[in-house]
Amino acid sequence: MSSQSPRVRATQDRTLGAVVRKVTWRLIPILLLMYILAFLDRSNLGFAKEAFQADTGISNAAYALGAGIFFLGYAAVEVPSNIIMRKVGAKIWMARIMVTWGIVSTLMVFAHNEWIFYLLRVLLGVAEAGFFPGVILFLTYWIPLNYRARVNGLFYFGAPLAFIFGGPLSGALLDMHGLFGLTGWQLMFSVTGVITVIVGIIAFFYLDDGPHKAKWLSTGERDALLAELAIEDSAKEDHSPKGSIRALTNPKVLYFAAIYFTIQMSVYGITFYLPSQIAALVGTDVGLEVGLLTAVPWGFALIATFVLSRLADSSGQRRLIATCALAAAGLGIVLSSVFDNPILGLAALSLGAAGFISVQPVFWTLPTSFMLGAAAASGIALINAIGSLGGFVAPVAKTWAEGAFGPDAGLILLAIIAFVGAAMIWASTLISPLIKATDGRDATGAFAAIKEK
Repeated sequence: MSSQSPRVRATQDRTLGAVVRKVTWRLIPILLLMYILAFLDRSNLGFAKEAFQADTGISNAAYALGAGIFFLGYAAVEVPSNIIMRKVGAKIWMARIMVTWGIVSTLMVFAHNEWIFYLLRVLLGVAEAGFFPGVILFLTYWIPLNYRARVNGLFYFGAPLAFIFGGPLSGALLDMHGLFGLTGWQLMFSVTGVITVIVGIIAFFYLDDGPHKAKWLSTGERDALLAELAIEDSAKEDHSPKGSIRALTNPKVLYFAAIYFTIQMSVYGITFYLPSQIAALVGTDVGLEVGLLTAVPWGFALIATFVLSRLADSSGQRRLIATCALAAAGLGIVLSSVFDNPILGLAALSLGAAGFISVQPVFWTLPTSFMLGAAAASGIALINAIGSLGGFVAPVAKTWAEGAFGPDAGLILLAIIAFVGAAMIWASTLISPLIKATDGRDATGAFAAIKEK
C-alpha cells in the first residue's frame, strides 16, 4: 500500500470514501434513532425528578441512588452481552436489547415507592447493557479508522438530539398530567418505552451483521471496504490483546477504561441535573419552557461534534482534539457553578455539553485502533462498563461534595475529574504503539507501513 503512486492511492480513497458514505447513510439513521431512545430512556428521569419525587415521596438521596444504580446493572452485563453479540450477530442481539429495555422503561409507571424504583432502574440497566459497546464494535466491522471519528460523531448526535427533541417532548408529557388517568411522569415513561419496542422490531429486519452480508453493496464496493479493513486488522494482530479474557486484564484496555470513567463522570453528573439547573437559572418549574431551554446546550454539542469529529479524521489529530474537547467540558462545568446570570449560565452549560459530547466519538477511535476480534468485543465492553460506573458515582459524589464543602463543590469536583481525563488522553501515545504510529497521520498508510516492517 505504501509503495502505490499518489494517483492510484487518491483514486482508491475516492472509491472507498463513496462506499463509506453509502454505508453511513444506510446504518447511521437507524443506529441514531436507537441511541436517541437509549439516552432518553435512561436520562428522562432528570425531567421527571421534581414531579416524580412529589408524587411518590422519594427523597433526594433515594433519587440519586436510583439515578445511579442503573449503571450497576448496566456495567455488570456489558462484557457478556458484547461477546454474545459477536457470536449471534448484531441484528438479533440489538433488537433483543431494545425490546427488553423498552418493556422495562414502560414498567416505570409502577415505580410508586423507592424499592420498586431501585429494582426497575437496575433491570433497565441490565436490559440496555451491551447496546452502546455493541454499536461501537459493530461500526468497526464497517468503518475504517480514517473515517471512524466522523461516523462515530454522527452516531453520537443521539445524545444531543435526545434532549433537543426529547426535552420538549418530556416537558410536554409532564404538562399532560392526568391524561388517561396517568401522571405526567407515567405518561413520559410509557410513551418512550412503547416507541423503543417498535424501533427494536424494525431494527431486526433492517440491520446486517457485516459487509459480507450486505446485499445493498455491490461486489466491488464490498471488496473495497473489506480490503481496507483487512489492512487495519492485519496491523493490529501483533498489538491487540489475545482473546476476550486477556483483554479484560490488559493494561492498555484498563487505561482507556479509566479515561472513559472520567468522561462519564462529567456527562452524567450534569445530565441528571441539567433541567433543575436551568430551572434555577430562569426561576421556574421544570416543564415545557425548561424543556425548550435544555435544547440550547445540546444544539451547541451537535455543532461541536460535527466539526471536531471531521477535523479529527481529516487531520489525524485525534488525540489532541479529544484532549481539548474534554478540557473544554471541565471549563464549562466550572463556569456553570460561577455564573448566576441566565445567559452566562446557559453559555457555560453549552460549553460543557459541547465538550463532553464531542470528546466521545473521537475518544473511541483510540482504543479501537489496536484491538481486534474477540479482544475488541470484550475490551470495548469493559471500557464502556467501567466508564458507565462513572454514571453511578457522579450523582453520589456531586451530592457528597455539596454537603461537605458547599453548593458549588460538586461541579468543581466533576470539573477536576474532567481535567484529569484530558491529561490521560494526551498521554495515551505512551501506552500504545499503534496510537503513536497513527497520531497525526493517514491511518491506512501507517497501518500498511507497520505491517511491511
